[in-house]
Amino acid sequence: MKFRIQFLLSLTIILFMLLSACGQLQSVISPGTATVSIVYGSEKTEWLEPLVKQFNAANNKIKNGKNILIKSTAMGSIESVRGIMDGSLQPTVWSPASSIYIPVANAEWRKTHTDDLVTGTPKDLVLSPVVIAMWRPMAQALGWPGKALGWTDIAQLATSSDGWKAFGHPEWGQFKFGHTHPDYSNSGIVSIIAEAYAGAKKQRGLTEADLQSPDLNQFMSAVESSVIHYGTSTGFFSDRMFSNGPSYLSAAVMYENLIVAQESKRLAGTSSQIPVVAIYPKEGTFWSNHPYVILNAPWVTDEQKEAAEAFQAFLLDKPQQLKALELGFRPSDPSVPLTAPLDTQHGADPAQPKTILEVPSAAVIGGIQNLWKQTKKPVDLVVVMDISGSMGGDKITSARSSLMQFIRKLDDRDRLEIITFSTDITTLSSLSELGGKRQQVLDSVSGIFEGGDTKLFDATLQAYQELQQNGDPKHIRSVVVLTDGRDNSSTSSQADILNKINAAQGEGGNSIKLFTIAFGSDADKTVLQKIADPTGGKEYDSSPTTIQSIYDDIATFF
Repeated sequence: MKFRIQFLLSLTIILFMLLSACGQLQSVISPGTATVSIVYGSEKTEWLEPLVKQFNAANNKIKNGKNILIKSTAMGSIESVRGIMDGSLQPTVWSPASSIYIPVANAEWRKTHTDDLVTGTPKDLVLSPVVIAMWRPMAQALGWPGKALGWTDIAQLATSSDGWKAFGHPEWGQFKFGHTHPDYSNSGIVSIIAEAYAGAKKQRGLTEADLQSPDLNQFMSAVESSVIHYGTSTGFFSDRMFSNGPSYLSAAVMYENLIVAQESKRLAGTSSQIPVVAIYPKEGTFWSNHPYVILNAPWVTDEQKEAAEAFQAFLLDKPQQLKALELGFRPSDPSVPLTAPLDTQHGADPAQPKTILEVPSAAVIGGIQNLWKQTKKPVDLVVVMDISGSMGGDKITSARSSLMQFIRKLDDRDRLEIITFSTDITTLSSLSELGGKRQQVLDSVSGIFEGGDTKLFDATLQAYQELQQNGDPKHIRSVVVLTDGRDNSSTSSQADILNKINAAQGEGGNSIKLFTIAFGSDADKTVLQKIADPTGGKEYDSSPTTIQSIYDDIATFF
């Protein structure tokens, strides 16, 4: 008997040591896993992703003993809710950059469901006010910090023929402003709602009737007239502003934490830019409050809700909130004091914002989006398309169909020109308003076929020069070039294009933007990037399967 007990004890110890050594003990005794998928606004990636790893490594469990596994995906706030609506995304938790879009999400959800997608009042993870980032010397020229600044100052600067000359700085040229596209970005929708409030001279109670005011239309038109281009990502705007400097953008709408991050780099000596400060609009602003929304959706189980609540409690615990503070966010826990880097040395004012605007109804938000489409800055666009012999097969088919979809996204007030090139350069449609010729242009594009050599440089230079000559400087001016190969028949060179671009760069952010698409592995990506980068545009790598998404991304600039 004694021998048997010793044998069983030894066997148990050996089994325990083997399982422990292999890291398998927990998985063997665990009854399963409660998986929580989170789709979140990418603005908090640097804070959230390390915490996901930390939480998963701790083997947290729900009451029935199942391990909790967090799976996180960063995605644009409006892009993510569209995925939830069309069923392509089924997360347990949705954490957009702010609560602004929740009324719209609920209204859309109720079209096919009996209850709301978001119920109750979700808890905020971290906070960051939506601000106007402006270079400190420019803010000082406007009277900051003694004078409160806001949207009315932006509107006045935007419509001033003297620009910065009126404030004693003719060398700064015209005022150049930026915010993201409200159909794709949280900061973009927040921007135009704040504009509408300022134009209506209200801070709450904005109605659909207010949106019919001619004065409001004029006010939003004034603000939008100084926009150099739109975009899909707030981070993209901050990167462009802080890398290209004051000649590219005078000011842009972004989150306070991005300004803190930039100033931290400058103070550490890793950025050579001049100081930038946060302007908290005197008319009021919104919080980027990063709500933690456990979805009221049929695919979310009780186990997942319990697991999601456990992760939420972890994120709201003080150590995690202090990590958010280190990255320039304001902790949602009011007991955590606002200390460095949330201070004036880093461009922030912890005593601001003074006024928080009321989130309008879904109907009013939709009305503001429609008003923005009427008042936004139009684009003068030249599309340059390679139709050489190498574009045969799937390439020309997908290039045609994606370009047609792109054309459908443009507004009637936008002006469009289309140039094709192979051995010859052909203008399918000259630069003119799209509204009256849209179907004609679509018909012309549908009839494109391939053949011949590749006059890439000649066609690009022609498009750039024609837009420079015929484009309206008060419009966003852009050239989109698609090619699948290398130039083999131009009389112009890459240097000719770059010389022309460099000669025009005194216009800074208002200069013509070049977007280049390397369509397949044979395209010279290096050359296309060298052409795009100096203009503030972008080079894309593409294929027949991804070209539509590339055109969709370019459309967000307009």
